[in-house]
Amino acid sequence: MTSVSAWTTEERRREIVLAARATGSVDVTALATELGVAKETIRRDLRALEDHGLVRRTHGGAYPVESAGFETTLAFRATSHVPEKRRIAAAAADLLGDAETVFVDEGFTPQLIAEALPGDRPLTVVTASLPVAGALAEADQVSVLLLGGRVRPGTLATVDHWTTKMLAGFVLDLAFIGANGISREHGLTTPDPAVGEVKAQAVRAARRTVFAGTHTKFGAVSFCRFAEIGALEAIVTSTSLPAAEAHRYSLLGPQVIRV
Repeated sequence: MTSVSAWTTEERRREIVLAARATGSVDVTALATELGVAKETIRRDLRALEDHGLVRRTHGGAYPVESAGFETTLAFRATSHVPEKRRIAAAAADLLGDAETVFVDEGFTPQLIAEALPGDRPLTVVTASLPVAGALAEADQVSVLLLGGRVRPGTLATVDHWTTKMLAGFVLDLAFIGANGISREHGLTTPDPAVGEVKAQAVRAARRTVFAGTHTKFGAVSFCRFAEIGALEAIVTSTSLPAAEAHRYSLLGPQVIRV
């Protein structure tokens, strides 16, 4: 077996990506110690990995970018940036207005949005997410319509032609959409084409579309584009997204709400 000190640059960078994907983030100091190299070497590695779209750098470290070959599970998402996601979900739910028919996307933040929806008024919720359906199933005034299809094990959501065909038959007042990445150049993206089709159909079916996501989604680009920024009525994120960057997104059409 090759010793750590004898690793090539490529092997070391592969190990960094694997570590980031396994734990959700990596730290420059810890990596330098574990891999037996200087901190500046790790920083160069992270810059190179960011250039290749594999990680996003942060102060003192990096976190993995989801891609066609890598996607975090729902269980993992339920443990990262949770206070931020709860604030975002509450603010997104406040945009319900007079909507009576709502699509709620798969993912942990949309699940939190579902839980924040008012339970004291009639509401029909359409979703591909088993956790979202479960969260709302016992609400007296909420009618839940779960889209059929193949269930993806990592996210517990349905996909494929059964799902999109069923969704295509609806006209919805509002869609709460998530994404793995959002950028001004490439719009909203996700790693899996089947997931992208469901999201795209939801955007087409809805009169209004709201994107809700943490600051880590911004600038990230995944494999499949399913919507443009201009298709959104609003973007809900946190104050961790700089005000100047939020303004750049608002110039493309949507209201940007930072909480």
